[in-house]
Amino acid sequence: MSTDDTTAGHLQELRRGTVVLACLIRLRTPDYGYALLESLNGLGITVDANTLYPLLRRLEKQGLLTSEWNTDEARPRKFYRTSDAGERLAGALITDWHLIDAALTRLTTGDE
Repeated sequence: MSTDDTTAGHLQELRRGTVVLACLIRLRTPDYGYALLESLNGLGITVDANTLYPLLRRLEKQGLLTSEWNTDEARPRKFYRTSDAGERLAGALITDWHLIDAALTRLTTGDE
């Protein structure tokens, strides 16, 4: 395994949970998968469609997202929204994110 492969693997691990949190936050406003994908990528949270759609289904199965079909337009779209359980999880993850960020900041600045 090359250094680039090692780095890529670690970056993927770091981003994996970040995408879950980003989805829970972003879907506080209902949206469909492709728009969510574009929004996250536009914010610099890189995610592939082959990763996002199974993730949305998993989060829905876990009760963290709800969904409904919008058939008002020519092409039906499934809109997702963060559920109450998803809101609670997002709050816990955000709290922990801030604690980890503060700890890493202390480590990198030598203010241990």
